[in-house]
Amino acid sequence: MNFSYTNEMQEWLRSVRTFMDQEVYPNEAVYEAQLRAADDPFAYVPEVMESMKAKAKESGLWNLFYPDETYGAGLSNLAYAPLAEEMGRSLIGPEVFNCNAPDTGNMEVLARYGTEAQKEKWLHPLLAGEIRSAFCMTEPEAASSDARNIEASIKKDGSDYILNGTKWWSSGAGDPRCEVLIFMGKTDPDAPTYEQQSMIIVPMDTPGIEVKRMLPVFGYDDAPHGHAEINFHDVRVPESNLLVGEGKGFAIAQGRLGPGRIHHCMRTIGAAERALDILCARADARAPFGRALSEQGVIREWIAEARIEIEQARLLTLQAADRMDKYGNKTAKKEIAMIKVAAPNTALRVLDRAIQTLGAAGVSDDFPLARHYAAIRTLRIADGPDEVHKRAIARQELEEQRKV
Repeated sequence: MNFSYTNEMQEWLRSVRTFMDQEVYPNEAVYEAQLRAADDPFAYVPEVMESMKAKAKESGLWNLFYPDETYGAGLSNLAYAPLAEEMGRSLIGPEVFNCNAPDTGNMEVLARYGTEAQKEKWLHPLLAGEIRSAFCMTEPEAASSDARNIEASIKKDGSDYILNGTKWWSSGAGDPRCEVLIFMGKTDPDAPTYEQQSMIIVPMDTPGIEVKRMLPVFGYDDAPHGHAEINFHDVRVPESNLLVGEGKGFAIAQGRLGPGRIHHCMRTIGAAERALDILCARADARAPFGRALSEQGVIREWIAEARIEIEQARLLTLQAADRMDKYGNKTAKKEIAMIKVAAPNTALRVLDRAIQTLGAAGVSDDFPLARHYAAIRTLRIADGPDEVHKRAIARQELEEQRKV
């Protein structure tokens, strides 16, 4: 395994890093100020975001996540990893480059499984950054870490399908630019276990869709993006909106979640790096009791542990990305599961040390630490909780050991 950055990767990284330094970091406070000034943050898109997106697109720093030049930059997962890490240092960074969840996952689904008509109507506007999307899988009344429990229904009615059920944590559905949902539900409860579910495209303005509420994360509403609870009552969509065919929902979900999980991990390592930057700067700047914090043994231990843990997580991420590139997502499922557990837990430990070093400032909004902590804590649940991934890792490890 050779994880050295090629000249091409280094050039991409320099471009993204320069853009982050010149455009994104200076505008983080502007973005927040514009949101706070809005009468309804869920009905408003900060002007500075659209301005930054236009500049990123003009600079060619657009759709870097997609590994096919037909729709994106044509970078491998390994080449994209350091770029996603750099974007992840800022909570608003990924959207600037049109590399934000859940749009990236939805674009991958449409590109891989959509018909030409579906691509024309939904994929191309998403690739252009003209609209946003949401993914509707999780349900409040089901233990959704096991998608077999999902009970929302997709029933055939002539040349249409009728959808009923309640979804929540539909991230992105609060955005005024959100025009399309991908909905997962049961088309046949009596089919074999992994052929009961299907996925279907649902325009946001379809009658019968009711956004019940926006769900906060540790008090953060994440406007205008948001995390919605949505009721679907007799929502009628044409059969042409079905993805692939009935019973293919699980297969599509597995194809979608592999890249999505590793992208989260890449961005999470960037957040951990920024936390360590802030920790070190503060430790040098503050001298309680007549001695710089950076001279205190416990602070130095925290810094050393953070560096060790970040490097370990980065190497595991690169290994998973490399395996995905060489052998495919299915073969790399163990590595993807491992990094999905390791990266958020590593970042949370680093963030916690940084918050502790800053004291009261660490839990304020003067620094990005508290908000990063809130966002990354959800990743121990989102796209499968730690415990489910650990079970899968252990099962595969046992199978491999038994073969030996």
